[in-house]
Amino acid sequence: MNRGCRIFSTGTQVLAALFIVSCSGHGDRNSREAGRDWPVYLGGNSSNQYSPLQEISKNNIRRLQVAWEYHTGDDVSGDRTQIQCNPLIIGGVLYGTSPRLKAFALDAATGKLIWEFDPEADVNFAMNVNRGLACWEAGSDRRILYTAGATLFALNAATGRPVASFGDSGMVSLKEGLGKEAADLYVVATTPGIVYKDLLIIGSRVSENADAAPGTIRAYNVRTGALAWTFHTIPGPGEFGYETWPKQAHTYIGGANCWSGMSLDEERGIVFVPTGSAAFDFWGGNRKGKDLFANCVLALDAVTGERIWHYQTVYHDIWDRDLPAPPNLVRVVHEGKQVDAVAQIAKSGFIFLLDRETGKPVFPVEEKPVPASDLQGEETWPVQPFPVLPEPFTNQKFTEEDTMADWAIRFFKEPKCYENS
Repeated sequence: MNRGCRIFSTGTQVLAALFIVSCSGHGDRNSREAGRDWPVYLGGNSSNQYSPLQEISKNNIRRLQVAWEYHTGDDVSGDRTQIQCNPLIIGGVLYGTSPRLKAFALDAATGKLIWEFDPEADVNFAMNVNRGLACWEAGSDRRILYTAGATLFALNAATGRPVASFGDSGMVSLKEGLGKEAADLYVVATTPGIVYKDLLIIGSRVSENADAAPGTIRAYNVRTGALAWTFHTIPGPGEFGYETWPKQAHTYIGGANCWSGMSLDEERGIVFVPTGSAAFDFWGGNRKGKDLFANCVLALDAVTGERIWHYQTVYHDIWDRDLPAPPNLVRVVHEGKQVDAVAQIAKSGFIFLLDRETGKPVFPVEEKPVPASDLQGEETWPVQPFPVLPEPFTNQKFTEEDTMADWAIRFFKEPKCYENS
């Protein structure tokens, strides 16, 4: 249960971390990938969680010492007990969130508190964790954008005060653009949105039951808070994919939301959005069909929200096989050519490697027959996609003998594997 920030030092350089995020000195403010700063959630718009810094290595990691600690002072006696935030570090300042969803800024070298913003003074919000923040800047105007409950806040990065010109005195409802039906439904955001030019593109976390709000993707103008565009992940009449659902499903089905974060190709102006299953998660008799755009990698025009391509990783999901992470933007050599690709992991252990511009799989994907459901009223899709390559990162078949044998080998022959576990 982490309610504070611990910082480690190699003796010559301080490295700041909630999840051991590294920084050194001042960053390149024009870069949206990790360098001397960590300017975007998960390190950069490519979501690769990679830092090129070399001050920490396997040779000196054992010599790390605690340089400073910061304690949020939050009451963690109830449900809100964890820091899950992947903090930003920009220009020597660490921006993070506390268990009770307070935003704070620290001097990354000393741990000294610069400012703190408590949303509970202004709004009542539903219980949820916060995994990160976003930063936008233009000239001397730098803003920290983050969510607490159903509210999106824009804070002055220097002072932590709400930006008065943004929405309603610094606040915008995440239910904006979801329709009247969502007014009383659960809508929060656990991961931050992604910034493109003057837009913040963001998903949501919604209920996984029959009372789920729609998982509509929204873009807000960072300067004003105005809603710039919406993309309906459960299409309405006249929208692409509407025929993959029962008629009027958009009026009574929810979910198909992006809760795990997004990635952005700045050069192409494409935002890549992974979506989850439609609700209810484990029965779909009231949503017969393939159910686009649930369980999809969506490539959207970041300026307009228009669909460029999509790739569905599960048809008619009744197993809660949400896409659990933003896709990694990678460059691979395939058949002698360099290909800019999207690598999307799935809960199944599959990796779908897709051409960034077309959505076409780089390697073959086979559609194989799968067992039908025997639940009353359910109609599972007869096939599911299985990528040939890359190989799955976890076993695809387990038997009692396999698992027990594997466990016994590790336990009796490799007991060191269990030290300090």
